[in-house]
Order: sequence, then C-alpha cells, then structure tokens
Amino acid sequence: MEGFQIGNVRIPGKLVLGPMAGVTDLPFRLLCKEQGADLVYTEMISAKGIFYKNKNTELLWMTKEQERPLALQLFGSEPALMADMAAQIEERPFDILDINMGCPVPKVVNNGEGSALMKDPQLAGEIVKAVSSRISKPVTVKFRKGFGADDCNAVEFAKRMEDCGAAAIAVHGRTREQYYGGKADWDIIRQVKEAVSIPVWGNGDVFTPEDAKRMKEETGCDGIMVARGAKGNPWLFKRILHYLKTGELLPPPTAEEVKRMIVRHGTLQTEFRGEEIAMREMRKHVAWYTAGFPHSSALRNDINQVETLEELERLVDERI
Repeated sequence: MEGFQIGNVRIPGKLVLGPMAGVTDLPFRLLCKEQGADLVYTEMISAKGIFYKNKNTELLWMTKEQERPLALQLFGSEPALMADMAAQIEERPFDILDINMGCPVPKVVNNGEGSALMKDPQLAGEIVKAVSSRISKPVTVKFRKGFGADDCNAVEFAKRMEDCGAAAIAVHGRTREQYYGGKADWDIIRQVKEAVSIPVWGNGDVFTPEDAKRMKEETGCDGIMVARGAKGNPWLFKRILHYLKTGELLPPPTAEEVKRMIVRHGTLQTEFRGEEIAMREMRKHVAWYTAGFPHSSALRNDINQVETLEELERLVDERI
C-alpha cells in the first residue's frame, strides 16, 4: 500500500497503531511494527508531567530506532505550557508530535484536557498554533466525532485544526459520551476527509481485515488506525496488509504462534521494565491473547500467579 506524507515525514503505508494508555508501550509497539504497522503512537504523555519531571514519563517516551516513524502523543490544555514542553522534548527520537483531544477518561476531561477540548475549539486551535509555531516536527491532532450526541462538531473542528497548523488529523467516529460503546460512525470520517486537505486517518471498530478495507472504501481516509483491535492481536496488521494487497484472508494465528508471541512479548517486557513488573503487565496481555481459547478463564486466573518469565513460558506451554 502506498504511504503518505505528514509534513516532512514519510509514512511508508496506511496502517497506524493508535495510542492506548496502558497498552502501546515500547514492547507492544515493537511487536506491532514487526507485524506491519507503518506508524505507531506512544501512550499519551502529560505536558504537566514533563514540566514537573514525573518519573513515569521516562518510561512512556522510551523508544527504539526500529519502531520509527513514531508519533509521541502529548496532552494538556494550556497553550504556552504545551508549546514550551514540545520545544523542550523536540530533540527526542520521535518523528511526529500528536496532541490528544479525544481521551474520554473523567480525570482527563475534568481537567479540561483530552476530549473536553472539543467543547472549546478556540482553545484547541490556540494549542495547535502555539505548539506548531515552536517546533519543526509536524504536529497532528487526534479527536472524536464530538463531545456529545448534540454537538458533533468534528468537521468544523478539523478545519480549525488545519487552519491552526495541524499537518494531519485522526478522527475516532464516536463521541466522548459513547466512550468505546455503540458503533463508530465512519460517515463523519468521510465528511472530515472531504472538508480538509491534510491527511486524515480513520479510527474506530477496525477489528478484522475486512473492517479495514470497508473503512478505506467508505471514508476515503489516508490511513487506517487500529487500536483496540490490536490488543492481543498484533498479527492484525499483517493480515490487513495481505488482504488489502491480494484480497486473500490469512488464517488467524495458530495456538503455537500465540504461544511464541506471548513469550516474545514477555521477554521484551522483562528487558524493558524488569521481570517483576513485566509479569504483572503481561497478565492483561495474556488475557487478550487467549480470549476465546478453551479454558481461557482458568488460564487468566493462573497467569495472576506468574512471577517469572520462566513460569510464563511454562504456563503457556502447558495450557495453550
């Protein structure tokens, strides 16, 4: 698949791993990149966290050269602070700075950050203008259909983001009130794509290769963003790519491939965070990898007792 240009950054293809808090850390990004993701996002990073030198920020922006091109996602609601922090971190090894205007979580929204910014397009525009004027790396924005059912302002919002300096935008076809429930509205993605001249990628309800193809056809989006569909399923990128190229559906991964991926994921997590924390992190991932497997609920229970990589290997070997 042909790629696209975001500012001075060339994205080699159309498949994007969307940012997910607690999921898209360095190990998971590497796995998705290996399976064919063309652009990957960090978890969202607080501008205030950078300002106050929060030690957790260090983990969130750890990168490796082989995962690039990489978008670092920043959130906040103060234009001057956002611009200052963007300038402060610009020399770090990432390619695109994305501003989160879509997170629905109450503690973020109640601070006027994330999707709350959709209720104040003027402030949102000031943030994008301030940040894009301070750094040379391209600035992009991820947002939603709207805040609530009565104010679906994605099209006007997108135009404002473009006018204020955004080099590309990602649109999740749900309102903040929907969180991740209901059905994503892909038509709003099409409307945004038709309204702006910068690249647009669509986000929401891409769980299969067929979903990806339909999204491309129905919206005309430049990039297909996969988020929750990739949890426990990094192979989805490879399967989408193959389907879009050939029209042939690759079979889902075998039990043996799932085992190998879990162990590889656990190994990368151990290198990244140390064995104790890595095994705690792997509990949720193993639950996602094995969803729908026979005896998966018992396996999820047993994974909670695992404390070492060796125990993880033994468990998946015996139980999958």
